[in-house]
Amino acid sequence: MFYELRQYKIQPGKMDEWVALMEEVIIPFQVAKGMVIVGSFRGEVDDTVYVWMRRFDSEAERERLYREVYGSEKWREAIQPRVAELMDMTSVSVQRIVPTLRSVVR
Repeated sequence: MFYELRQYKIQPGKMDEWVALMEEVIIPFQVAKGMVIVGSFRGEVDDTVYVWMRRFDSEAERERLYREVYGSEKWREAIQPRVAELMDMTSVSVQRIVPTLRSVVR
């Protein structure tokens, strides 16, 4: 099992729109496809920082879910264009992380 820690820079003044898109569209869509979303966060001081985490049981599961989500017509035609409007696409940071033995997130 591993986690994906994703950090994005959201366009200035667009955080509320971004959070609404994530919470009302992206997260429900991905969960319906089988993704496990562990958390979703916005910067407390910097209103351009958005961070979220997903959990995967294996690399094979991650690859399958990526295909099902990002390869879908709904993602390509309805969701991705909106993402591109609200996010600085050059700022995406993705870290694969694994919990330590005493982590409460396992």
